[in-house]
Amino acid sequence: MRRLVVPLLALPVLACHNAFASSDNDTPLALEEMQITAPSERVDGPVAGYRASRSASATRTDTPIHEIPQSISVVPAQVVQDIGAVRLEDALDYAGGVERGNNFGGQGLTEFLIRGFNSQEFYRNGFAVNRGYPNMPDASTIERIEVLRGPAAMLYGRSDPGGTFNIVSKQPQAERRTVLGSQVNSEGLRRGTLDTTGALDEQAAFTYRLNLVAEGGDSFRDDVESERYNVAPVLRWQLNEDTAVTLEGDYLHNRHPLDRGVTRYANQQGKLPRDRFLGEEAAGKLTNENASTQLRIEHLLNDSWTLRGGVQYLDGKIYGGAVENNSNSYTGLAAGASTIGRNYNERWLNWNDVNAQANAEGNFDLAGFAHTLLVGVEYDKFNYNSLIIRSAGGGAYPIDLYNPVHGQPLPALTRTTTHDAETLKSYAFYLQDQIALTERLKAQVGARIERFEQSYADKLNAGGNWDQAHNAVTPRFGLIYDLTDELAVFANTSRSFKPNRGADRFGNAFDPEKGIAHEVGIKYDMADRDLSLTAALFHIVKENVLTSDPLDTTRSIAAGEVRSRGLDINLAGNITPQWRVIGGYAYVDAEVSESTSTTMPVGSRLANVPRHSFNLLDTYEFDSGALAGLGLGVGLKYVSERQGQTSNNTFDMDGYGLVDLLAYYPLTESVRLNLNLNNVLDKHYEERAWNVWSYPGEPRTLQAGISVSL
Repeated sequence: MRRLVVPLLALPVLACHNAFASSDNDTPLALEEMQITAPSERVDGPVAGYRASRSASATRTDTPIHEIPQSISVVPAQVVQDIGAVRLEDALDYAGGVERGNNFGGQGLTEFLIRGFNSQEFYRNGFAVNRGYPNMPDASTIERIEVLRGPAAMLYGRSDPGGTFNIVSKQPQAERRTVLGSQVNSEGLRRGTLDTTGALDEQAAFTYRLNLVAEGGDSFRDDVESERYNVAPVLRWQLNEDTAVTLEGDYLHNRHPLDRGVTRYANQQGKLPRDRFLGEEAAGKLTNENASTQLRIEHLLNDSWTLRGGVQYLDGKIYGGAVENNSNSYTGLAAGASTIGRNYNERWLNWNDVNAQANAEGNFDLAGFAHTLLVGVEYDKFNYNSLIIRSAGGGAYPIDLYNPVHGQPLPALTRTTTHDAETLKSYAFYLQDQIALTERLKAQVGARIERFEQSYADKLNAGGNWDQAHNAVTPRFGLIYDLTDELAVFANTSRSFKPNRGADRFGNAFDPEKGIAHEVGIKYDMADRDLSLTAALFHIVKENVLTSDPLDTTRSIAAGEVRSRGLDINLAGNITPQWRVIGGYAYVDAEVSESTSTTMPVGSRLANVPRHSFNLLDTYEFDSGALAGLGLGVGLKYVSERQGQTSNNTFDMDGYGLVDLLAYYPLTESVRLNLNLNNVLDKHYEERAWNVWSYPGEPRTLQAGISVSL
């Protein structure tokens, strides 16, 4: 283990005491005066059931979700546990309107789509954790995932205008507890976990948490086996009642073949079986190692002001061999052809990122209004290096798509196709004010001023080196008004900014992407049902969008402008203490609105974006009788037809609907069993696409698990 990492805030303090007076005479019993302090939700702590009521991700302040003029979804740890999630994307399936994008053949570059746009930037405890090509975060450390719809650039800097999310990790607790877990499934998964927490001293000034994961086994894809290890320690030191320091680490080691899925070439005669792997087992696996360290300090100056600061260092690398196809995505296969050329390649990619943040939060009255003011500064430096060496292109090292014969000797490495380095620095200052204009009307206004300095070195072509700098201002403004105690209406507008990476085939730098989004909606909180519903209309435009260069698919070109508009509805809560629901529906109309590319004309739909998507998780837990503790649930997912590429020469992916079932039962107070049957109807579907590949969804899979609390 090489690194350690950090959280946002402290842990919850729960106090509840009942006292009854008794009498041994015949007079009626009289209850003593009793004071009850109900457990209150903290923005970095557990959520009771499926409904969160507070968030720090959308404002960097502890704010009730009902008072934030923005559409927000929270997926709590209870959902992660109920569905038996092992990866971040499993939990995000129930965030509502969050779709799966490119995952770099199972290695990293985890992309999700929110409101039609890729969201490559996402966060862990407020720090960006998806820089470079890190592997997908494990589900074992998730306390909650907070999905923010619309631009988050004002608070977080470079990002996409569709939205992003922040992972709040599990934090130390003073009460000692250890949970051992094991999960297996019918496709060959073998997984063991440990989650332990407690205090290191009698005063609980030092508390800890440690999550461990060891995983390996087969998959439904031929010759695709993997192994994975995750170590995530957290140590918190409460120096005094006003100051706390937290150190948190996350180290992830993953070995997995480069598996982009099945091909979808033009002129291809039908779809390939979902288990068809066109690589070579002899090429080995890519090793992906990621480590991050956060150190955070929180200090209460007085009753009105709080200082928070932190620093994160993350690094990672990918290395190893793989076999990939050679065929050009635009020319496809010749009519009647079934053989494609392939190349053997080896990669050495490495990256690191340093991020430092400091902010002050103040709560005060000024000019007759209540204010929550946030003032912050941030520095970030990202370095990336890559080297890719390949064997011959064209029709070399062939394989038949329909009757593949594996085991051919690996060809020699003869050409260096990528050898470059990039550095991106940013310096930012941001200011935000949340103002209670009246008892029912609240405003949120803020802006971020940021300078980006970017340099690129093409080690294969010295003429392709460049340096550039940009200054960006990303404002945000929102209003929310309570029509009643339960129903509120809101509106917001905000901008985004993100530097484009790499260079075109002439060695020129790209202008940065810029976006603007508008949103109006309602929030309805049914207090008597502990249930929340948010619905919003949105319109988003993004400029300076890149697409693949048709003359050199290893390069990009700036193609123009895209826009997305639509509606999303999200529901979460506990209808009764035993009956829990979470899910959402999204209608997204996302297409190219301006273009200079012949392969991405105006009107082209954006890749991987369905017009309609729906998901719902519905669980019920019996609380009495012979079935007490038994939980039963059903998960429903629907995704409409999508395009594989943002292009006029692409393939369509059919829509699909899935049904998942779950059950869990506590054998004792310490032993819990869970059983999940995913894709009950064994639907054949494609869950995501990139270039000429689509990645097939998992077949009907039975997953069983056991957890033991010590």
